[in-house]
Amino acid sequence: MWKRTELKKKARASMKQSYWKIVSVCFITALLTTAYPVSTTFINLQISPDVSRYPDAAFALDISNSEVITQTVSHFLENTALPGLPGHIISTASQFAIDMFSTPVSTFFAVLRTVNAFLYESFGVGLLFAAAGLLLVFLYQIFISNLLQIGEKRFFLENHSYKQTYISKIFFLFKLRCLLPPAWVMFCRSFFQFLWNLTIIGGIIKHYEYSMIPFILAENPRISRRDAFFLSRQLTARNKWRLFLLDVSFAGWEILSVLTLGLLDFVFVNPYITICRAELYLSLRRNYVLSRSPGYERLNDSYLEHVPSEDELLISKALYDDSNGPYTKISYFAPEQYPVFLFSVQPPLRAVRSPVKADRKYDACACLFLFHAFSLSGWLLETVLHLIQNGSFDTDAAVFAPWMPLYGVFGLLVLFLTKRILKKPAFVFLSSFALYSALEYLFNLGTELAFGSPLRDYSEFFLNLNGRVYVGGAAAFGLLGCAFLYSLAPRWTELFMKLGRAARWTVCGILTLLFAMDIVFTLL
Repeated sequence: MWKRTELKKKARASMKQSYWKIVSVCFITALLTTAYPVSTTFINLQISPDVSRYPDAAFALDISNSEVITQTVSHFLENTALPGLPGHIISTASQFAIDMFSTPVSTFFAVLRTVNAFLYESFGVGLLFAAAGLLLVFLYQIFISNLLQIGEKRFFLENHSYKQTYISKIFFLFKLRCLLPPAWVMFCRSFFQFLWNLTIIGGIIKHYEYSMIPFILAENPRISRRDAFFLSRQLTARNKWRLFLLDVSFAGWEILSVLTLGLLDFVFVNPYITICRAELYLSLRRNYVLSRSPGYERLNDSYLEHVPSEDELLISKALYDDSNGPYTKISYFAPEQYPVFLFSVQPPLRAVRSPVKADRKYDACACLFLFHAFSLSGWLLETVLHLIQNGSFDTDAAVFAPWMPLYGVFGLLVLFLTKRILKKPAFVFLSSFALYSALEYLFNLGTELAFGSPLRDYSEFFLNLNGRVYVGGAAAFGLLGCAFLYSLAPRWTELFMKLGRAARWTVCGILTLLFAMDIVFTLL
């Protein structure tokens, strides 16, 4: 029988041993998924949304979630005998609570935005963008957000026994090319949870009954939907009230987090709570397997708690070599790391790659190519994200379409200025955060001096500096800088270098010419 005090004691001990990695994993998960909405509320909070961008529309897409609800309800009440009510449906406190505990990348609010578009707008481009945004939100939730949450659980399960677990473990499902089975199970979990939420009490019960599903998928990604739901129900049987009390015991930390504008969430609360839940799963799992309860063989990753000795690894490696599996050529014995070549799910041969060399050198041609690659991908990213969050096309991103020079300059500066701290990802993130903040501030200041208004105005955001940069955007670029340095730049350069020298310079010349023409036509 598990006890809250024991779980919390183990969680605090684990945080002391791997604090920065644990915080980094939860921070990345918070920014890329919908797992920790309270954490990102303040850094992305819009206190005065700019609805003037849509002067001809009866509604604005780029608004908060609480305003979306207000618009939807107002439309259905405007013809009733309740004069004056639509404008005051939701109190200020309720609006703040809705915005705090929800996220812009949400299928529910994307549906409401699309509904508002159909209610207020005649058929046209705006409706097509709203529908496309809804589709992208749905795909992002199913194939990225949910899978990253499973990856986060995998990190904590491995980190329990292997203290050298990499932060990149949160992407393990993508590395295994195992996406559809866990995506389907998580979709069913979300769908059934939504239906049960309509009954309120049933929603609370099912929330705890389904709470072990992400951990089960982290252990066995290929488990069927029926087995995943069955095992989660079995693990939480007669434990739901105790799970509720465990959540209640964190209420004080959550209040302190709100008082610190979400900062405490990032540096302590989220990691602490997640470790407690991982320790809880391991405890429930251990008892279930030892008792040989129904379906226990589906919990098939014994190496989560049984750390193999060097002799066991050598024997397993020899047997594995005979099987000629995908990890044969690159598997190695790293101290305090999970033996991935013994995991029950193995990637296809084409998915196994040698480690990326982030410390590689870049010549002038490669740097020019990376500038264009970062700029082009930046424009695409801005367009897709704006479509996902607001259901509309980002007119700001169209200024230098399809280039975003800020991304290119930022990417190159990250490559050159963070070489000496490659082995310290936390410092790379902080450096990228500071670098982008300074770069965008100067960029917006320059455009304001040259054209009378900045290219980007962030004055509507809660934590901003003179409206030229805000914390949420800088934090996102901090992660993007790490992605440039550790993955995108080395891989793109490796592909680019496969071209001959003449072909490489030809490609760069054409891209540079097109970029120059784009600037000229933009300024005319």
